[in-house]
Amino acid sequence: MELKRGIQMNKRKNNRINKKNKELIITLISFVIILVTSLLGGKLYLNSNNNLREHKAFGDISTDKLQVNFIDVGQADSILVSNKNETMLIDAGNNENGKDIVDFIKEKGITKINYLIGTHPHADHIGGLDDVIKSDLEIDNVYMPKIQTNTKTFEDVLDAIQSKGLKVIAPQKGDAFKIGDANCEVMTDSILDKENLNLSSIVIRLAFGENSFLFMGDSELENEKAISWPKTDVLKVGHHGSNTSSSENFLSQVNPQYAVIMAGKDNTYGLPKQKILDRLNKIGAKIYRTDENGTITMVSDGKTIEIQIN
Repeated sequence: MELKRGIQMNKRKNNRINKKNKELIITLISFVIILVTSLLGGKLYLNSNNNLREHKAFGDISTDKLQVNFIDVGQADSILVSNKNETMLIDAGNNENGKDIVDFIKEKGITKINYLIGTHPHADHIGGLDDVIKSDLEIDNVYMPKIQTNTKTFEDVLDAIQSKGLKVIAPQKGDAFKIGDANCEVMTDSILDKENLNLSSIVIRLAFGENSFLFMGDSELENEKAISWPKTDVLKVGHHGSNTSSSENFLSQVNPQYAVIMAGKDNTYGLPKQKILDRLNKIGAKIYRTDENGTITMVSDGKTIEIQIN
């Protein structure tokens, strides 16, 4: 009995020692990671091969790199683009997202929105625009399609625009502008159909060096058929991954390396639809989703795209 008791005591002692050694090793590894990251002044990120690496000043808006933030605003859209201290905000989520979006922008040290775009007058795209406009952020240009609705959300946005003395520009196909060194082009004319406001979506393609991004808003099949589409690295999937968008023909033309779907977790619409996910997988696109990944940040140096998942 004494021998058995002694063996058990030694076993427990060894287990305690092994546990302490493991904890010490984990602590040392964590310390080294923190120390190295701090010395380099950066943070960890996923590169295009999904490897965890370190990147100095990831997403610094004052650098020569392009930053595109697909902000997690639930079942809604909001995308912040910046390069060389110039910025574009595409949509601003639902009404309840406005303050959070303003905070997100300001946390990046941004004081001016050069181009504020409400892709179309649905509440999940323009709901927070009035908060952005009424904040102390400077707004240079406001783009919205030439179509109106009588919702309170839409009226609140118009009131905010008027209170700041701003004018709304209704862009047309081929209109172009720059965000820093990034070239932006309006790809299609808005289809003005009050029965389907999605068709009025402003679609913008951004080219930065050898990289490109296509922001589809809630555009649908009718919009996709309007033109021939150039190949694009990153596709913001139309209409939150609904069956009304992302036809096989359209996806084969754009052939994106990355596809970003902005949708709310466990949303009542069942988005994104499996049919759309299957189509994206079929063309080999790497899919990122705000309902699964949260806010998705992409940084381009004009040749490669680095991806950070929050």
